[in-house]
Amino acid sequence: MNFQKLADDYGTPLYIYNFDYMKERFLELKDAFRARKSLICYAIKANSNLSVIKNFADLGSGCDCVSIGEVRRAFKAGVPKYKIIFSGVGKRDDEIKEALQKDILLINLESEAELKRVEEVAKELDLKARISIRVNPNIDPKTHPYISTGLHENKFGVDIDTAKRMYILAKNSPNLDPVGIHFHIGSQLTELNPIKEASEVVANLVRELKVIDIDIKFFDIGGGLGIVYDDEVTIKPYDYVQAILETISGLDVTIMCEPGRFLTANAGYFLTKVLYEKVNGDKRFVIVDGAMNDLLRPSLYNAYHKVEVLNDNKEFSKANIVGPVCESGDFFAKDIEVPKTSHDDLVVIHSAGAYGFTMASNYNTRGRVAEVAIEDGKDRLIRKRESFEDLIALEKEFLEK
Repeated sequence: MNFQKLADDYGTPLYIYNFDYMKERFLELKDAFRARKSLICYAIKANSNLSVIKNFADLGSGCDCVSIGEVRRAFKAGVPKYKIIFSGVGKRDDEIKEALQKDILLINLESEAELKRVEEVAKELDLKARISIRVNPNIDPKTHPYISTGLHENKFGVDIDTAKRMYILAKNSPNLDPVGIHFHIGSQLTELNPIKEASEVVANLVRELKVIDIDIKFFDIGGGLGIVYDDEVTIKPYDYVQAILETISGLDVTIMCEPGRFLTANAGYFLTKVLYEKVNGDKRFVIVDGAMNDLLRPSLYNAYHKVEVLNDNKEFSKANIVGPVCESGDFFAKDIEVPKTSHDDLVVIHSAGAYGFTMASNYNTRGRVAEVAIEDGKDRLIRKRESFEDLIALEKEFLEK
């Protein structure tokens, strides 16, 4: 990949996505489900660019959405309504109403209170809402606590007993149709056993529900498959699917999964350039034009991203790679060995295709950066760089009022 040409053509900072890599990952996962009823629903929250969503839709993907905005993005990108699911802990009545009117596949519920709200909205619309319930199996996912979701201490889902009660309420409601069950124990999962344990718990619940004539059609195993940022040993898609299949023996269900990071993270690069270096005492800083508002993960999670300086200098020493934002937490890496840099040297932050641009902000009145797709050896702009006028567009009319 010619990073220098991309920087010359589109400027920096810049997000770059390899669409061919995304396609390979999707087809690898799809192939693992071969000969089983399945539906892969790309998790839009990982990377919500419309062209990224369309790239997956063209391969047959559905979408997992966690806001009505993401539902709208899915429709805009051409995803069929029967492949769209609406998840998330908190949904407003107007969001529920729009999802029901759009007749998407199902709404994932995360509490008894939410079930009652969906039932009420469906009643007002004189509709029957297809629902799924997110079960919290209380399994430790062995991942970062900020991205763990399957324990009782997390805000997501309901316990087994509450789920049973909710399914019975839904079965007896003229406005609810319980068609699915869902679990997702966390992100960046690199151990198979917790996933299998969670699936066993949820599959057994499906068997219990069948006894009382609640026939679950969709078995949603969530997402969370880990990827290599540094030296992680990851789960092979085939092993992942086989572990799930072992737990659902005898069940006639469509398996749904919601990959996001797995499909996009290592397809993405964040390209930034060196402004200058400075030394405070014995501490060296390489200051670049990208910042925490562009790529938040290192600041938010202390997450590791491989940093590559594109020059031929052989003089290495430890440095912090930092941005211009007025926060001590504005860094991409700390105390890493990098060559001595000069003004305008390029720096590539790897594994930036997931939870990068999608978590970006305009902090310090910094415009969000451009996004570029690489496909079949050709590059194209898929989101233009924000201008100052873009940033103040919703404010300026009120300036003198």
